Amino acid sequence: MKKYFLFFIFQTFLFANSSVLIINSYHKGYEFSDSIINGIEKTFYPHSNIDVNVLYMDSKRVSSKEYYNNLEKLYKVQLKNRKYDLIIAVDRFAYDFVLDIYSSFFTNEPILTVGIENFSPEKAARYGVANRVSALIEKRDLKGNVDIIRTIFPIMKKLYIINDISLNATHTEPLIYDLIEKFDGIFELVYLKEDNLEKLKEKFSKKEEFSAALFIRFYKNKNGELNKNQEIAKFIKNAKIPIFVTDSLFIKKGATGGKVVDLFRFGKTSGIMALGILNGTKPRVEIYDDLNYIFDSTKLSEFTLPVDALKVPVELVNKRKTFYDRHTGFINFVFTTSPFLLFLIIGLFHNIYMRKQVEKDLRRRIEFDETLLNAIESPIFWQDSNGVIVDSNTTFCKLLNIDCSELYGKKLTDFIDNANVKEVLKVLEKYKQNEKENYEFSYVNENKRKIIYLVKKENFYDEKSKSEGSVTIFTDITKEKEIALEKQKNRQFVIQQSKLAEIGEIFSSIAHQWKSPLVEITAIAQELFYTKSCKDEKEDDSFVKDIMNQVTYMTDTINDFQNFIMPSNKKVLFNIEDAIKSMLLIVHHNMKYNSIKISIEIENNTNLKVFGYKNEFMQSFLNIVNNAKDALLSQDYKNRKIDIKLHNEAKELIITIQDNAGGISEKNLENIFEPYFTTKEEGHGIGLYMSKVIIEDKMNGKISVKNKDNGALFTIRLRQDENFNS
Repeated sequence: MKKYFLFFIFQTFLFANSSVLIINSYHKGYEFSDSIINGIEKTFYPHSNIDVNVLYMDSKRVSSKEYYNNLEKLYKVQLKNRKYDLIIAVDRFAYDFVLDIYSSFFTNEPILTVGIENFSPEKAARYGVANRVSALIEKRDLKGNVDIIRTIFPIMKKLYIINDISLNATHTEPLIYDLIEKFDGIFELVYLKEDNLEKLKEKFSKKEEFSAALFIRFYKNKNGELNKNQEIAKFIKNAKIPIFVTDSLFIKKGATGGKVVDLFRFGKTSGIMALGILNGTKPRVEIYDDLNYIFDSTKLSEFTLPVDALKVPVELVNKRKTFYDRHTGFINFVFTTSPFLLFLIIGLFHNIYMRKQVEKDLRRRIEFDETLLNAIESPIFWQDSNGVIVDSNTTFCKLLNIDCSELYGKKLTDFIDNANVKEVLKVLEKYKQNEKENYEFSYVNENKRKIIYLVKKENFYDEKSKSEGSVTIFTDITKEKEIALEKQKNRQFVIQQSKLAEIGEIFSSIAHQWKSPLVEITAIAQELFYTKSCKDEKEDDSFVKDIMNQVTYMTDTINDFQNFIMPSNKKVLFNIEDAIKSMLLIVHHNMKYNSIKISIEIENNTNLKVFGYKNEFMQSFLNIVNNAKDALLSQDYKNRKIDIKLHNEAKELIITIQDNAGGISEKNLENIFEPYFTTKEEGHGIGLYMSKVIIEDKMNGKISVKNKDNGALFTIRLRQDENFNS
């Protein structure tokens, strides 16, 4: 039961607009079922969104087949167009009735039956609701009560068990027969059934030595007449032998006591179980085992029964008041007043002393906070919920050029004529409109120095004073901005250095490419000179055509170089394959001269269009190819090659550049993209740093490197935006 209790404590607001139907087997005013329903409603009470509807079957007074048929018709009218999240059946009659009408009245609603003494899964299965029924079984501990009676009444020789002729009584009878068999020969056990209340009153109106009774139920006489609880309670109270009970119905009403089911607590546990079902827990059958040892003090005294022998926690009701109980207030006053006054005086002195210490510590704390606050170079000020300035540091006052004493208790708008205040108000208004964009502002101080502040504003709430407001901090980030600008300049310088280095490489390549056409032009010119005597005009035209072909080739080469070194001024949509081939055309002779074979492999249906700076991408790609070339030239390779592959992954274009130069040492893998990092044998240099900068900043991509198949594998990932590729 502890798990239900924890569920009740921590799951207070889980149920929204739930509807519960409670069908009570009996009539309103029948204390047994009323106590259970009161416990259920007590559990539901904190959950205002749970709607509860209670129907009463009155099965104690009317239980004919005709009555149930008419009751079914009545409920059909009452429940028409009603949808419930849970059906709770209180005791056996209601549970059986719900099973009979379920297919006609309900669909998938879960059922919780409470107060029954046993549960049959087979019966639920016959009605097709086995996976929807939960049960909290009321298990009366008959044997436990007999053991209690024997313990506190060891001289007992006869025990009466009182039961009626109702349907519920038949479910208890197997337990009674087990008791008779178990205690046979130890004492006489008499089972009283099919009698009437008047005969019971008469039977136990006379004192009977060494006898007691265990009352289970006696709500109906032999003729079917229903006995009222008041009449039963009167019979139990006036009986001349101790009468023990199994539930709390007649506790405080004449019963001696026993190991009982507290019906109200049983109802609360039923309610907690119902909350669990509404929250989606699976159907289950639980036996209520939270039984309590409750005894009537006056009855124990009347029959001289000592409950101390039980050695279990016992709850006593109707205790007789002693002189101390009747005059507790006066006695406590007499014995506690004098010491209390003494302690009160001592406490007052101690309180005064502690308050002085707290005030002293508080003053120190305030002084420390004020010193610390004023030592901070960032301007800080506090405002309450109405915008009134509560406090600030001296740096903020200097920023506004206003004395701090004039600020407190006023709003910034009160100083609107102050130029600095006007600027701060303008900044705060922009910050309020968009905190992500307007979080910086510039300020020129009295020394004509530009200061850049970072604005940060946070709301606060003081629990003690129940006050709220905001604190605003202007953080000086001037130095950080200067450092960032300097880093940017250095980065541009490094990139420029790399650009110059690559231009040198390209000039070298152009020199290789121009040598052949220059030799050709020279040879043609010499041949023309030595054959000058020839008068054939067609032959002259052939010489001129050959020379012009070589000049055209040189012109195309220098144009390609000029286009390459010219920086891109805006992003464009371009084809990566065209860019790579244009770059390779520039360094073709250099690669050919060094016996390096370059291959390009493009996967079928690859989208080759990207959006970015074409020339900058060619430069970064050239850096990687040149790095591979340098690595290949550092050793004597018979089969020098660079393999370039392109394919798509998701919304990215993947470019890999693989050489067979032996790879990069593991210790250098993490550093090759750093500026100025180089190793002669592996061919790294400032160019790879620039490639990383261009790929990440200019092309919105990523670049990485690893060793694979006796070489270095560079991977470039470029994002392809659908808007541009369409």
